[in-house]
Amino acid sequence: MALWWNRRVSRTTVDLYWLPLGAGGHFVRLNGRIYEFVKAAVERRERFRLYHAALAIRHGDCTTVIEVTPVRTSDGPARGVVAGGPVGVRFLGRFSVFRYEVRAWPGGVIPDVVFAVDSPQRLTSDPQIAETMLDLVREVPTPVWGRDELHTGDMWNSNSVVAWLIVRGGLDVDAVSLPERGRAPGWNAGVAVARRPTLTRPGTPGTG
Repeated sequence: MALWWNRRVSRTTVDLYWLPLGAGGHFVRLNGRIYEFVKAAVERRERFRLYHAALAIRHGDCTTVIEVTPVRTSDGPARGVVAGGPVGVRFLGRFSVFRYEVRAWPGGVIPDVVFAVDSPQRLTSDPQIAETMLDLVREVPTPVWGRDELHTGDMWNSNSVVAWLIVRGGLDVDAVSLPERGRAPGWNAGVAVARRPTLTRPGTPGTG
C-alpha cells in the first residue's frame, strides 16, 4: 500500500510557468511595453517586465495544461476548452476574435514554453490538491478580459485565472515568486476574487 501511494505521489506535480508577455509574437509584446510604460508613468514608478502565467498539472499518467488564450480553432477540438469570455467590451464577445478561452488541455502543450523564465516553479506534489484544481478550473470566473468588472482594483486576465486556482486549490499564493523585476497584471484580481465567498459561478459584474 505504501509503495503504491509513493508512486502515485511521485507522478503528481503542479508547476507554474512564467512566460514573458507576447513571447513569440511582436504585436502583443509591443502593446505590453506601451501599457507598462504608461502605467509606470501614471504611478510614478520604474517599469517592469510583464509576465503571463500558465499551469501544468501532472496527475497519474496525464499532464493537463491550464492556460488562458485567444480563441484559436486551429488548435483543434481537443484543446480542452472549459470556459471563455469577452475581451475588452462585453457586447463584442459575440465575435470570436474578441473572446478568450480557458483551457484545461489533457496532454496539451504551452506553445511558448521555450521562452519561460525561472520556470517551472513547483507548487505542490499533493494528489488531492491537483485533483481539486483540475475540478475547479470549470468554475473559474469569466468576466471581461482586461476590465475590472469584479471591482478588485485590478483587471481580469490570464494571470487572474491562475491566481484564482492557486488560492481556491488551497495553496499559499504568497509563496509564488515572480522573475526578477517582473510584474503580473491581473494577479491580484484573481487572489481577491478567490478569497470572496462564492454561492454561484462568478462571471458577471456583481458576482463572485
